[in-house]
Amino acid sequence: MIKPRIARAAAMLTIAISTLGAAPAPEQVDLLIRGGTVYTGSDEPFVGDVAVTGDRIRLVAPRANVQAKHVIDASGMVVAPGFIDPHTHAGAMLASDDAQERLILPFLMQGVTTAFIGNDGGGDPDVAAVLGRAAGKPVGVNYATYVGLGPVRKAVIGETDREPTAEELARMKGLVARAMCEGALGLSTGLFYAPQSFAKREEVVALAREAGSFGGTYDSHIRDESSYSIGLKAAIEEAIDVGRQAQMPVHIAHIKALGVDVQGQAGEIIGIVEAARAQGVKVTADQYPWSASGTSLTASLVPRWAQDGGRAALLRRFDDAALAGRLRADMTENLRKRGGAAALLITEGHHKGATLAKVAETHGGDAVSAAIAVIRDHDPGVASFNQSEQDIAAFMKRPWVMTGSDASAGHPRMYGSFARKYAKYVVTEKVLTLREFIERSSAQTADTFGLDGRGHLRAGAFADIVIFDPRRYRERATYDAPTLLTEGVRSVVVNGVVAVEGGKPTGKATGRALAHKPTGSCT
Repeated sequence: MIKPRIARAAAMLTIAISTLGAAPAPEQVDLLIRGGTVYTGSDEPFVGDVAVTGDRIRLVAPRANVQAKHVIDASGMVVAPGFIDPHTHAGAMLASDDAQERLILPFLMQGVTTAFIGNDGGGDPDVAAVLGRAAGKPVGVNYATYVGLGPVRKAVIGETDREPTAEELARMKGLVARAMCEGALGLSTGLFYAPQSFAKREEVVALAREAGSFGGTYDSHIRDESSYSIGLKAAIEEAIDVGRQAQMPVHIAHIKALGVDVQGQAGEIIGIVEAARAQGVKVTADQYPWSASGTSLTASLVPRWAQDGGRAALLRRFDDAALAGRLRADMTENLRKRGGAAALLITEGHHKGATLAKVAETHGGDAVSAAIAVIRDHDPGVASFNQSEQDIAAFMKRPWVMTGSDASAGHPRMYGSFARKYAKYVVTEKVLTLREFIERSSAQTADTFGLDGRGHLRAGAFADIVIFDPRRYRERATYDAPTLLTEGVRSVVVNGVVAVEGGKPTGKATGRALAHKPTGSCT
């Protein structure tokens, strides 16, 4: 009996010794991205692996000892956090009844996995409904929303140029507070646009303070990016002052120096912002990498006084002979500020693809008469070529400026902003490094707006990931063909699910509505 016991003990010892010397069994994961150059969002890049289980990143390492259900070979590719676009006009696409449109392929095919909506003061005060739609209408990207001054003011005051009464201001503050409690990122304004342009600073501060009391951000298309009213510098100072008085972070939408009167002022604007930052005001900005802005023909040329009361009132003023001289003089001056009729490209409607100069030539009249005729029929979008490359580069270099698209129909920025920034300003012109581009397109945005678990490749974070070919990643969209999808993106992962693979969309819609967590009392 002794020998069998000794034999069993020896066998067990052999097994124990063998186990101690063996490599641990590989962990089981759902997805492995293997062998790419990994940019985590905060560290030096390295060649390695990213493993995903469920909707979360399991580990990021030079070599992951895992066994995966699905493996993506990322050799020679860049692996980065999914890009985050802090300024878009994709709300209608996200709410569409068309499941294909809700995939938001213009974003996905650039590697954008999260988008903000409700910008420029357009955010619906019913934030619960906006965020709740994703449950019944699956979307391709994550999204967060602002509450906007425009709908809040219209709901209480309408489109009239006047100040709110004390009771009306209280109602407006109530709408903002409710929206913040329902998950709004903060208050957005579009002070350049009527009727928001009728709001005085005191009104804006009161509403911003309400959003700030819940931990929100003040996001603003400033009152003047050019020389239309108070001027670019004063408008930047106003935005900063709103944040200072409301004691909340300020985010300047699509920062730029727009038009012939202010080109070259980037250095002065940067100085104003950085002085405020040095004083403790949290100021950031986003920027799209295009020399042409995008807006409507009315917003470009028609003075704000003529828009008091909305479109119906504007059309009546077009027919008022007593106002014709003043109206034409103001529109002529605004056209000069925009660089002339040849600098305005109509991007939608009957005259799509023609400059205002071409429309005037075709109809045998002057540019202002042509603009009035077009607006009578329809207020089309325009691409306005009004920025200098020197100003664009100067803003882009600042560490507080992140990537955005201001994505809107008819302009190539919807389909190509992130890719263009890489191809033009990283590869060709070397304004930024690849790491700077990636971090200002992902981690910086997530950290600035408190998107917990987004914007970084690290264990425990949500698995929003882009894999792109650094040799091929570029925009294809142009002003003449603005709806061409970007090329060079190999794969995109949204909340752990592969949404793009082998350069083609999979049709999976796994985006989520991201509600901001209010810090104030929401009883």
